[in-house]
Amino acid sequence: MKKMFKGKSILITGGTGFLGRALTKEILKYKPHSIRIFSRDEVKHHKIQEMFKDYTDKSGEPIIRNFIGDVRDYSRVLRATKGVDIVIHAAALKRIDMIEYNVEEAIQTNINGSLNVIKACLENNVEKAIFISTDKACCPVNSYGACKFVSERIFTESNYSKGKARTVFSCVRYGNVLESTGSVIPFFMEKIRNKETIPLTDERMTRFIITSKRAVNLIFQAIAYGVGGEVFVPRLPAIKITDLIEVLKEKFNSESKIKKVGIRPGEKIHELMVNKSEVSRTYSFDNVYVITSSIEEYQQKISPAIYAKKGRKINESLMQEYKSDTSILDKLELRKIIDSLNL
Repeated sequence: MKKMFKGKSILITGGTGFLGRALTKEILKYKPHSIRIFSRDEVKHHKIQEMFKDYTDKSGEPIIRNFIGDVRDYSRVLRATKGVDIVIHAAALKRIDMIEYNVEEAIQTNINGSLNVIKACLENNVEKAIFISTDKACCPVNSYGACKFVSERIFTESNYSKGKARTVFSCVRYGNVLESTGSVIPFFMEKIRNKETIPLTDERMTRFIITSKRAVNLIFQAIAYGVGGEVFVPRLPAIKITDLIEVLKEKFNSESKIKKVGIRPGEKIHELMVNKSEVSRTYSFDNVYVITSSIEEYQQKISPAIYAKKGRKINESLMQEYKSDTSILDKLELRKIIDSLNL
């Protein structure tokens, strides 16, 4: 990791969010030249500035550079990527319920914004670009997932339409980041603290969970091992939402009632991380699955990749898909995870 980031300039779009802050903290350990935080929220930029104000280079210049801007604005993205070595594209509209009724806005940010990032990376000869996707992009049933699915394809396909440009484009795909803004645990915690009724969409519902540290490490793996066109998927535990509510109520001795509200627009009962059509081109390597591109030209170029040399191709007779109802944590294991969090 030290070689990967030392002396490099890194741009994180959507960098003032929960994941951006976690990435920044970790990357700073490896002595980068600079970390450019790109976001349209000037209040969060100020908080980032205060959080990392003590990090400077040998000449006293701040390592953290704040870029106010929107990924919809190509000229601003182009300027932000100038002189950058690595781009981590995390900027997105993410609220599923809001996006279902504001689809055009999601397209502008999540798809057109991704196109702007790709064009700017190619124009400025960026070394590597990583797209942050979601399990909802796998067989999508909502507008958010559909936008992320299209953006995954844009990133992976760009490896083969880039001409002589050196940029390597890869993706990561994962589930709910514990403690992140808008995720299920902070949502339930707010209800419990305020002694409000806890809404339950469906008692069968399961979800993948990932810690912020694991999410950051997955991104680092994609940067280190990607040769272009991959989707890196972590092997993760999953939870039953009913178990999570029970464990949180027990932990805080809550008497909040549970009310079944039904599945909301765009929700699934179970999430997918690798679907049936992807299994045949997926490798198991270290603690991740690596889904390779379906483009034939790419399949001929992956042999030097470490995941192809040291990993193994998935046996389709043993694994048909990777779904959140097949790796459920029991309540004891879930309780240990909850106890380890700063709640």
